[in-house]
Amino acid sequence: MVSSKPKGSLPSSEDPQPSHKKVYASGIWVAYLKALRPRQWTKNLIIFAAPLFAFAINWRTISGSLLAFTLFCCISSSFYLINDLMDVEADRRHPVKCKRPIAAGLISIPTAITMAILLMGGALLVGGLYTPMLSVVLACYAVLQVAYNLRLKHTVVLDVIAIASGFVLRALAGGVATSITLSSWFLLCTAMLALFLAIEKRKAEMRLAVAKGGSSRAVLRRYSLFLLQRMEGVVTAGAILTYTLWSSGPEVGGASTSWMLLTVPFVLYGIFRYQFLSDPKEIRRRQRLEGSISARTERPDEVLLSDLPILLTVVSWIVVTTGILALAKMGVL
Repeated sequence: MVSSKPKGSLPSSEDPQPSHKKVYASGIWVAYLKALRPRQWTKNLIIFAAPLFAFAINWRTISGSLLAFTLFCCISSSFYLINDLMDVEADRRHPVKCKRPIAAGLISIPTAITMAILLMGGALLVGGLYTPMLSVVLACYAVLQVAYNLRLKHTVVLDVIAIASGFVLRALAGGVATSITLSSWFLLCTAMLALFLAIEKRKAEMRLAVAKGGSSRAVLRRYSLFLLQRMEGVVTAGAILTYTLWSSGPEVGGASTSWMLLTVPFVLYGIFRYQFLSDPKEIRRRQRLEGSISARTERPDEVLLSDLPILLTVVSWIVVTTGILALAKMGVL
């Protein structure tokens, strides 16, 4: 049968468009990646603190930390998918959350369920094959996430403790994956810093709720800014004290060299800078400059990536710590 279409004519709208297919395929992959919330993976970087704080950086510890980091990214992303599945109807009515891939229909519900199962099951399986204790830590994190989403996130005080416990489990995973025994001061410092960030997150949420006239997080009705400020004072002092004690050296069961005390100013500045960003006066100043209600301090990972002074402080801390590590290995310190 001879085609009636003249040679050299332009393709009709019914003809397949390879370029459109490529754009569609790339859009789907972007939707898949967005649903995993890779910006949240920065929380898992604390896994690398185990070899860094222990001054044990080599191929074995780096590869072990990378594996634990990857597995925690997988299991945390599986819970982001589960949360989006549970809230899909509410998200579709939300002016912003309706753009999430599952709520927007870019990812089907069966596909999202399959992704969540594969990510969680794969993480637990690979962790168990590497070392059973890593799988145990991952399983504890999974149980914590289930408890948090079903109950703890609605319970005053326990919600911030649950958030902090997640960071402690991440730190433990770094130690388990690298066979490094973590100092008790290190774990206490991790818990205090995580509590600090969780409380700051609640403070930012409360201020944002007041500015917008309401909040979808019911637990905020049980808090007050005065209570959160009192809690913040306790954990800030605890974080600074435990980090300083760890930095004091092996005499107190901390770092292998007391030269780590040189890093204390970076920790102090980082904490105070974060508090400065969440101060009402500074928030009002940014609102006047930006012309909108800022909620950056509601998300610690975004503050880390967007605030230049804090980012420089983190980089400086890493550089100084690495320098102390190198000099200690050379026997200079």
